[in-house]
Amino acid sequence: MTEEITTAEQAAGDARVLAFGRLQGAANRLEYLLGRAIEEQCGISHLVFEVLLILGRAGEPGLPMRAIAQEQVLTTGGATRLVDRMAAVGLVERRPDPGDRRVQLVRLTELGAETTVRAARIHVENVQRHLLDPLPAEHRERFAADLRILSHAARDALPRLR
Repeated sequence: MTEEITTAEQAAGDARVLAFGRLQGAANRLEYLLGRAIEEQCGISHLVFEVLLILGRAGEPGLPMRAIAQEQVLTTGGATRLVDRMAAVGLVERRPDPGDRRVQLVRLTELGAETTVRAARIHVENVQRHLLDPLPAEHRERFAADLRILSHAARDALPRLR
């Protein structure tokens, strides 16, 4: 049974509240450090890099806008605006879906694939330095597995975007 929180002091000191605050603080700081490195060295935001990775995983046929939006927890309009900006600088292109002409598939261009590789090399070094190296070596694999569990549980709890 969970103890009821009745004071601000209890709320601020609750182990679950503190754990989430630490997770959020670490994520925000890491986002800043890693995102800034990608932006400075590759000229793209971390969000653009994430979309490049999603499209890289999708491969040659590409993905519909709706799938990109759901992966990034964006509205379809937000994903469309982001992809428009990415297309304008030559990172992605749209093509009609051969199976449904109403749908446009987004895929990487050659420049998009090259940018993904360049940014990933920088990102991997920084993930190692700022996320993994501070942890004891024997905890790293379990930590990564636990993050995947949390990510999937949160994804599954989200309402489906329309």
